[in-house]
Amino acid sequence: MAIGESVSSATARLAELRSAGCTPEQAWQFFDGLPAARVEEVTVGRWRGAELDTDHPWKGMLVESGWYGKQFDSADAVQPLLFSTPDGQIFPVDPRRVPLFLAGKVPAATLGPVRRSLGVLRLALRTKTPRARLRNLEFRGKSSAAMIYDDLPIIDIFRRVDEDTLLGVMDKRGLRDPYFFILYRDR
Repeated sequence: MAIGESVSSATARLAELRSAGCTPEQAWQFFDGLPAARVEEVTVGRWRGAELDTDHPWKGMLVESGWYGKQFDSADAVQPLLFSTPDGQIFPVDPRRVPLFLAGKVPAATLGPVRRSLGVLRLALRTKTPRARLRNLEFRGKSSAAMIYDDLPIIDIFRRVDEDTLLGVMDKRGLRDPYFFILYRDR
């Protein structure tokens, strides 16, 4: 199989998994079959986030709360959480100010007021300081780019779907099930 064909099939497989949803086992199988995404390939730019639905307890939490994605300025300057106000202003959030302990405990549908309030909450949540860094990390048999949060026990590990798409999995201490997400490069 030619490289272009494998990228095309990975992109098509991701679209299939997104439209139908998948089990964690199917997501792991897809993740493990993808090539590594090296730090030097992902360090520059803003990436728009989406969820890969594996029926995780956090399903819809980030998306419904206004999560936009991530910003990689360099290997040592990463904004792990970008949010978007209702009027489309994108801003970096300090992860320590996000009540992650509520994830999976409140219905995602109740987050509409939070999203609508982001214009006002932005002043309390935002950060100007990078809150994570990227390093190549051995995970599930491949050395790939991983985003290491500065202040939380979270590492996001990435694999390449295509030139502009990454599949990520959140490795958080105490999180029993994996949380899979997708990043699309902003152009």
